[in-house]
Amino acid sequence: MPIDAAKAIAAEPRSAEISWDHKDIQLYHLGLGAGVPATDPDELRYTLESRLHVLPSFATVAGAGMSVVGGLSAPGIDIDLTAVLHGGQSVALHRPIPVKGRATSTSRVAAVYDKGKAAVLVLRTEAADADGPLWTSDAQIFVRGEGGFGGERGPSVGTGQPDREPDRTVERAVGEGQALLYRLSGDWNPLHADPEFAKLAGFDRPILHGLCTYGMTLKAIVDTLLGGDVTRVRSYGTRFAGVVFPGENLRIRMWAGDGRVQATVTAVERDDASVLADTVVDHT
Repeated sequence: MPIDAAKAIAAEPRSAEISWDHKDIQLYHLGLGAGVPATDPDELRYTLESRLHVLPSFATVAGAGMSVVGGLSAPGIDIDLTAVLHGGQSVALHRPIPVKGRATSTSRVAAVYDKGKAAVLVLRTEAADADGPLWTSDAQIFVRGEGGFGGERGPSVGTGQPDREPDRTVERAVGEGQALLYRLSGDWNPLHADPEFAKLAGFDRPILHGLCTYGMTLKAIVDTLLGGDVTRVRSYGTRFAGVVFPGENLRIRMWAGDGRVQATVTAVERDDASVLADTVVDHT
């Protein structure tokens, strides 16, 4: 059987030492489109080393990022990588991420769910330094055609959105070369850079990394509703609902609640096609 859920979950976690400094943080933020306008004090906290704060979504690329491919080669998992989709991502912060750090990153298959026509793997990465836990990051991976093995269906997904007009709506431009810059943070998939490879994957041109849209959205929420204070973010999760092409504009609708911001993200030029859904930021 391609997926042996019990064997995958029981497998020994994989650990690696990771490190980062201000250059990694700055490169990541620039890959999200930070620094426009370049002299804006609100942007300098993302780009100038003497004022640097760290967006919590940096956890997805710290130490060259989470290894989804590595997780998919765990014991008990033997699948066709062309059937794999990154379905969702969440990060829980145990404390603010330092500008310079060294940590132990431990990854494992935390759950395997049977959705009928697909299996869902939850790949969990936990990072801790000498002072204790830093973050827990979960990648939800859909594997088409691998369901129906009789496993647990897992929790229902979908938070919906409030039945009212958004409290704030902002637009963010995706630069023509943004995917080329973002991939320098560790995701070298040619789907995001090579037009010929993109065509083989069914796209007429390279697409933006989903985790780039993920980071852009968190930055927009922090800047718009949290006073630019990244330390207020406690957790952040989303479901990937569609693709983004470099050169497009994102429309981010936000609903503020008690300690929570809900959001949706759409592609303006494609009649508000859904990009991110069920997006939630819990904060202080």
